[in-house]
Amino acid sequence: MNGADVPSRVITGRAKLVIVYHRQPFDEVETAQGVEYREHKSPNGIIPSLRGVCRSFDNPDEAMWVAWSRCTPGSIGYLFEPIVVPTPEGPLNIQRVGLTPEQVTSFYYVTSKAALWPILHSFPERFDYDAAEWETFREVNRIFAEGVCACAALGAVVWIHDYNLWLVPGFVRAQRPDLKIAFFLHTPFPGPDVFGILPWRVEILQSLLSCDRLGFHIPRYSQNFVTCARALCGAKASHRVSASDLLSQEGSVLHEPQFVTELELRGQKTHIDAIPLGINAPLIHQIRERVATRKRSAQIREELAVETVILSVGRVDYTKGVVELLQAFERLLARRTELSGCVKLVLTCVPPASGIEVYEDIQRDIEQRVGAINGRYSTLTWTPILLFTQPFRFDELVAWYGAADICWVTPLRDGLNLVAKEFIVAKGGKAGVLVLSDFAGSVIELDEAIHCNPYSSRNMDASLDKALSTPFEQAAHDSHLMFRRVCRNSIGHWTSEMMRRLGLTAARRPAA
Repeated sequence: MNGADVPSRVITGRAKLVIVYHRQPFDEVETAQGVEYREHKSPNGIIPSLRGVCRSFDNPDEAMWVAWSRCTPGSIGYLFEPIVVPTPEGPLNIQRVGLTPEQVTSFYYVTSKAALWPILHSFPERFDYDAAEWETFREVNRIFAEGVCACAALGAVVWIHDYNLWLVPGFVRAQRPDLKIAFFLHTPFPGPDVFGILPWRVEILQSLLSCDRLGFHIPRYSQNFVTCARALCGAKASHRVSASDLLSQEGSVLHEPQFVTELELRGQKTHIDAIPLGINAPLIHQIRERVATRKRSAQIREELAVETVILSVGRVDYTKGVVELLQAFERLLARRTELSGCVKLVLTCVPPASGIEVYEDIQRDIEQRVGAINGRYSTLTWTPILLFTQPFRFDELVAWYGAADICWVTPLRDGLNLVAKEFIVAKGGKAGVLVLSDFAGSVIELDEAIHCNPYSSRNMDASLDKALSTPFEQAAHDSHLMFRRVCRNSIGHWTSEMMRRLGLTAARRPAA
């Protein structure tokens, strides 16, 4: 599209790639000396992955990150001056849009978490229509779109991430038809019988169908979206393909042998991608091989002083299956008394930001259950559960992965789950047993894991018994196969593949 096709009111920026995510790529912290930008604790997840994309350009002006920052009520929608934050890998440009504390609460903690999150994860009974403030949600998305349009160069690629920003593509398309718009969803996507509960379903779908590309982690999620778009908007589907060997685990609950790769609505064609996010496997390898990490893993084993260490890493959320996990562990202790003093569950369950009542209730429930189990089964020399409610530093987490015999991942629904992949890489292809929920997206890639159904008490019990009895040689064999696969499809692969599909040519190779 040439310049004549761009509305005359539009003032274009210089960025050839605009990444849009609600959070900044750093933690913005107020100190006595002023504002500091600090690194996020985990090297895996959305933010580190997108930072890797930004670092792929030698010229820092070619990439811009659009996120929100707090502003005063009189400055709603205000565009801050772009800032450049230095990093060891090079500078990052950030365009911040101003949101008031009230807007942030309404947009993220109320509408996103109370209305959209439960539907995406197929918990319609937790959907709270009365709590949703859709007009504010729409206005925040419009503000993000204004920030995008202000910094995007003519014909730039705009890459928007996650469900909080569902309406941004439609607003951007209306203002800047010259831009190439892509969107990636990092959660599950339900079928039309669940997604249709949302009163704003058509508005959301029409906005997403104004994109040139839509990305999902696995074919099941992309195909659910296609079904919704066809049923609720009348979109036309074409170009059905078979899932790759990586993503075609026959017999899995999330198996989807074929999926549509292109939709069309009112002349706009949207390409559909299914490619799971990878992790920074080389970094985990480096941390794992440090002398300090090995010593720390040995120290952990010595301090725990049990034969078998089971590790579960997560956060407080009804989607994570923590209550079901604790119930299964309590049943284990009750029916296998010979394990007293021999096994320990190490559970990290980090609470989210304060102010979300349902999560505060879940946290209290988890803490009470852990206290009750420990109170019932502890001896003078042994406590069955060790609970952490604060996140580990990542190097400390890698040491705990190394010390664990079993990693237990039991979400009721999860878009992907990177903990499972981190554990496999931290074990370095050596013996380590992964017990993984049938409803975590990463189960499609990790077929050698012991599958569990967190909705079934009998299945949870059987999978845990199997994990405890897996021979060393079998554990090493399965771990090695998963290790090779996760390393081959690490974050560098995901970044390179997504840049290729977006039509971006990086001056430098993306980080692994």
